[in-house]
Amino acid sequence: MGRTLRRTAAFTALWKAVVTGSGSNASLGRRLGAMPRMLAATLRGRYDGFGRLALISAATLYVVSPVDVVPEAFLLVFGLVDDMIVVGWIAGALLSETDRFLAWEGSLPPNAGAGYTRPSHAPGSVIEGEVG
Repeated sequence: MGRTLRRTAAFTALWKAVVTGSGSNASLGRRLGAMPRMLAATLRGRYDGFGRLALISAATLYVVSPVDVVPEAFLLVFGLVDDMIVVGWIAGALLSETDRFLAWEGSLPPNAGAGYTRPSHAPGSVIEGEVG
């Protein structure tokens, strides 16, 4: 059941991005900039996205690997549809995961820990905190 929900969430994120522009306020540049930080935080064990990033990587390797040539060689239409579905899932999963990562990153306290720097906030944004 959990896998189906994640798959549905990935396609839903892609659909929202295509139809409405995005499911969040994050621009494509902000998402691309977040990907190296997301990978680093995941490899350090600070962010819980390892399983999802592993699935995205495996799907990407499948699309670019010679193994993917087999469906195209024997069943041309099925092979191309297969690729479109996998690439669509990859795009949706990346959108969904970068949204989740940016939300996680935004919830970190300013002194989040050694070796991790949060990106600066946009001018005019409200930063919650206490003075004292």
